[in-house]
Amino acid sequence: MNESITEAYLSDAIASFRAYKKLAEKALAQVEDEEYFITLDEESNSIAVIMKHIAGNMLSRWTDFLTTDGEKPDRHRDMEFVIEPQTTKDDLLAYWEKGWSCLFGALEPLTPEDFDRKVLIRGQEHTIVQAINRQLTHYAYHIGQIAFLAKHFRSSEWKSLSIPRNRSAEFNAYLDGKTDDKASTEHRFDAVASFASESESKQ
Repeated sequence: MNESITEAYLSDAIASFRAYKKLAEKALAQVEDEEYFITLDEESNSIAVIMKHIAGNMLSRWTDFLTTDGEKPDRHRDMEFVIEPQTTKDDLLAYWEKGWSCLFGALEPLTPEDFDRKVLIRGQEHTIVQAINRQLTHYAYHIGQIAFLAKHFRSSEWKSLSIPRNRSAEFNAYLDGKTDDKASTEHRFDAVASFASESESKQ
């Protein structure tokens, strides 16, 4: 694969992962400790479960990423959906950070030559791009669930992480007046949150 393309792709993929991590953490910052463990119904997952599942997936997929199957034999996926009674918010956040550290530790050292390799996930071959895209979309899906639950719990007190309703034109004008990197991949959600916050402060 062309070296410049792989470098650009990897840089953008890492920035996208960082952007989604920040988005999740902006949502989590609005959640009360006890709300991490609330389920909306018996078929729903709590924020705690979603965080545990994301981190467990990361530790399995990104540990020895290039040399071992992404579904590790010591992973107990079903237990990622069980929160033990003694689990605290701090436990969750520590596990969350451990998962993300594993991800970035695997991605950041990759070289263009590595993109000629194949990796396995549950015995199925993936190109490096396929493996990264698979996980990026998977985590974005679950982070959207975290944001949904956080917004549900905060209701009218929610600090928006997306463009407020009927404000798209204003947001576009807001971006036009910015000279920093708020529109870059890693900061794509920061610009929206800043716009929403500034809008609220003017009301």
